[in-house]
Amino acid sequence: MTTGAVVGGVLGATIGPAPLLVVLLPAALLGILLALIDLRCLRLPDPLVGLLAVGTVLPLSAVALLTGEPAGLVRATLGAVLSGGMYLIIALLPGGGLGMGDVKLATVLGFTLGFVGWPAVVVGLLAPHLINGPVAVVLLLSRRAERRTALPLGPALLTGALLGCLIT
Repeated sequence: MTTGAVVGGVLGATIGPAPLLVVLLPAALLGILLALIDLRCLRLPDPLVGLLAVGTVLPLSAVALLTGEPAGLVRATLGAVLSGGMYLIIALLPGGGLGMGDVKLATVLGFTLGFVGWPAVVVGLLAPHLINGPVAVVLLLSRRAERRTALPLGPALLTGALLGCLIT
């Protein structure tokens, strides 16, 4: 509950009264649920990622078209292709360590970040690795994880997307 309130408050204070906020608030709450599931089960359930996609892609597409800004829709689509494509390549590499849930989530988040703007996409692509990298190092050094230990990426992807949305 507290996390949702903090995230909602930060989004509201940063974005203000805008159509984007109406889309991001429920998406953020669903993102918190996805992060918790990934932390506990190392899975990002397709139905929830799909719900996140429907809850963000459709309304943001409508906003872009209704406000006469189709460039936002094009940028969002390119953000999704870029983000999803990069994570798909990593997932397909031998020992890449990413699951397809991470790829799907990155694609959905890439659309939202692309809608916000290119700086948001850059932050959303870099921040998860800047978050998970030090976590992995600490776990390895403390011997709480080994080189092949699976670590959830979903929470870092979602945090990176939140940071990307907040920088603009």
